[in-house]
Amino acid sequence: MRSTAIRTTRNITSSVSIRSTRQIPSATIHSVLPRKPTSSIRPLSANQPTPTLSAFPRCTIRQKHTASSPPKHVIPIDMAFDVVQPSEVTAKGQSLVICHGLFGSKQNWRSLAKTFASKLGMPVYTLDLRNHGTSPHAEPHTYSAMAEDLSHFFKKHNLKEGVNLMGHSMGGKAVMAFALNEKLNKPLRSLISVDMSPAIGKISAEFAAYTESMMEIERAQVKTKHDADKILAKTEPSLPTRQFLLTNTRQTHGHDPHLVFRIPLQLLSSAIRDIGNFPYTPPPPISETSPIWEGPTLFLKGSQSKYINHKNIPAAKAFFPNMRLEELETGHWVHAEKPHETVQLVKQFVESV
Repeated sequence: MRSTAIRTTRNITSSVSIRSTRQIPSATIHSVLPRKPTSSIRPLSANQPTPTLSAFPRCTIRQKHTASSPPKHVIPIDMAFDVVQPSEVTAKGQSLVICHGLFGSKQNWRSLAKTFASKLGMPVYTLDLRNHGTSPHAEPHTYSAMAEDLSHFFKKHNLKEGVNLMGHSMGGKAVMAFALNEKLNKPLRSLISVDMSPAIGKISAEFAAYTESMMEIERAQVKTKHDADKILAKTEPSLPTRQFLLTNTRQTHGHDPHLVFRIPLQLLSSAIRDIGNFPYTPPPPISETSPIWEGPTLFLKGSQSKYINHKNIPAAKAFFPNMRLEELETGHWVHAEKPHETVQLVKQFVESV
């Protein structure tokens, strides 16, 4: 292992180098992988404290699969990103691009990105999807819009081919929407969806309760996360879940600094239907609204999670005829509960195609 310079706000020793698109104030970084993960989890992002099953909105899968309304005109955004370079490039011309889940950010994947870069021998990009992390806030918050953002990112960074694209939860739907758009998907080499299917699900009222609590925190203009946690505790009893949600806060500047959320709460609250939706219907027949992608596709399922199940696997097979399904003994946070096994499965898949 060799030491390399890291172009961020501090220097560390690593076998990889990390370049961030933004300068961030120095901060203490803590590991947020759960020490003793349980099977009763329902988070929508990675590498954060593991919430309980009731922590996030339940996704009820309907057997009837109908397409969403035609997408609005989308102006792609410039997504914030980090890139981890391996000490030795062995997979020439390839890259791994990772998309987080709802309420997550590129920071959630920082640790695993370094491992992927080292094991795969290729650059690993972690992105902040629209309305998350430090990326711009923009409407609409749809998977068609996220697919356009991905296409814009690949063009801007000259990723014309060899892209292995992976997404977890909401990010999984985003990468699937990209793969199914034949006007955009030329750079794609392989596709990986971590515990998410291309199914339409109805998000419960708990989602609105979270966003309302977060908006209450902003209205109260609290100055510390401790005070913010007191407000959030009225809605959510799980401390790890509250800690996860509060990673989205930042301190305002000025004469009366207080906590606000980086994410656009009102916008995401109004996008509940779009977050549960999917822009395509399964074939046959194959058409512009019922497309297929015939490239190699991996679905990585948590055995205790219902996001991928016997009702929606046929839809996944219809969209992605060359898919394979792997399962690990986890809940929805497959890669947080079993990071080593996740890396091994992804490595085997990427190197086999």
